[in-house]
Amino acid sequence: MLQVDMSAEKRTVFGKGPMRQMRMKGVTPAVVYSGGQEPLALQFTTAKLFKDLHFIHGRNAVVNLTVAEDSKSVRHAKVQEIQKNPVTGALLHVDFLEIDLEKAAKYKVPLKFIGTPKGVDLGGELQVNATEVELLGKPLEIPDEIEADITALEQGGKGLCYADLTMPAGLQMLSKPDKVCVQVV
Repeated sequence: MLQVDMSAEKRTVFGKGPMRQMRMKGVTPAVVYSGGQEPLALQFTTAKLFKDLHFIHGRNAVVNLTVAEDSKSVRHAKVQEIQKNPVTGALLHVDFLEIDLEKAAKYKVPLKFIGTPKGVDLGGELQVNATEVELLGKPLEIPDEIEADITALEQGGKGLCYADLTMPAGLQMLSKPDKVCVQVV
């Protein structure tokens, strides 16, 4: 899984007015939630935060948060929610969820189909029924994508099921194994 390092500072101001002033100065408020503990209020430089969030957009990523003046040296988290202005698209607020790197969790991993099926060369049409697979595993063991070779698929054949995918060791597939991901019709 992709890892991104981000640095932040603790936030000491709260409320609508101070938040607007922060955003005008190029600072974005954020919060880190950790199971059962008090949430940690943070602030990021907007330009740097926007670049980092754009880099991990749509991908599973572990964010290594380094917070100035924090008791923990590094907090491992994932992006929970990004709030943007609906008109301008400007960042308003980001929520992070602290995760344990040794605890298994559910993740949706995209499927990447490789090759051109034989059935398509003979006039068939490729029908994609699933674009991702749900896996259970430790965050750093989750791959960025699962590749599947579809060159052997023929027209009218059974197609490629989740059970036909090669899974990395240590991961459990939560998607139904008999569901067809892709087929040629």
